[in-house]
Amino acid sequence: METNLRRSRLRLALAIATLLVIVLGVIAELSVHLLPETAIRRDLLTLLSLSYEGNLPTWYSATLLALCGGVLAVIASAAQADRWRWWLLSAGFFYISFDETVGIHEAVDAMFENTSGVFYFGWVLPAAAIVAFLGLLYIPFLRRLPKRSRQRFVLAAAIYLTGALLLELPLGLWTEHAGNENLVYAAIDLVEESLEMIGASLFLLALVDHLCGDGGLYKLRLVRR
Repeated sequence: METNLRRSRLRLALAIATLLVIVLGVIAELSVHLLPETAIRRDLLTLLSLSYEGNLPTWYSATLLALCGGVLAVIASAAQADRWRWWLLSAGFFYISFDETVGIHEAVDAMFENTSGVFYFGWVLPAAAIVAFLGLLYIPFLRRLPKRSRQRFVLAAAIYLTGALLLELPLGLWTEHAGNENLVYAAIDLVEESLEMIGASLFLLALVDHLCGDGGLYKLRLVRR
C-alpha cells in the first residue's frame, strides 16, 4: 500500500496546529491575569496554558518530539554513514518527549537547591553541559550532511534551544525576584514554550524532507515481508 502526502499540506497542518496551541495559550494567560476570577477561567488556564504540565500544549510538544524521534529512527535504520549518531539523536528525542510529559528535569532541579539568579533553575547547568558536549560530538556529522539539511537542522536547534535553555535564565531570575504567579512570568514562559514547539516543528519538517529527498510529495509505502 502506498500513501502520498503533499509537502505543502504537511507544512500547513503543522503551522496551523502550532499557531493554534500558542494562541490558545495566550488567551488562557490573558484571561487569568486580566479578567475577574472564575472557576471556568482557572480550568481554561489548566487546560491550555503553556506554563502548565499534563495538558494540551504538553501533549502537543511531546507528540512533536516523539515524531522527530520516529523519523530519526527511520533515517538511522537506512543510514550508510553516521548510523550511531542518527540512532543517538532518535533516542535523545524520545527521551525529551518522555521528559516533556513526566518532568524529569524538575526532579533534577531539586538537586540544585543553592543556585540563584539566572541559575535559579539549576537543571540548566547539567543540561547546558550535555548540549555543549553533543554539539562538539556532532560537528563532523553536520559537516557531512547536505547543505540544505545542515542549515535547517542548525536553525531548528537554535530556535528550540533558545526556548528550552537560554530563556530559562531570565525566567529563573524573574521567578526568584517576583515568583511565578504574575503576567511577566507567564509571558517569558509562553515565549519559551512557543520557541520549543516552533523549533521542534521545523526540525520535523527538515527531517522528513531529508528522508524523502526532492519532489512535491511524501510517499509512505507499507511492504509485507
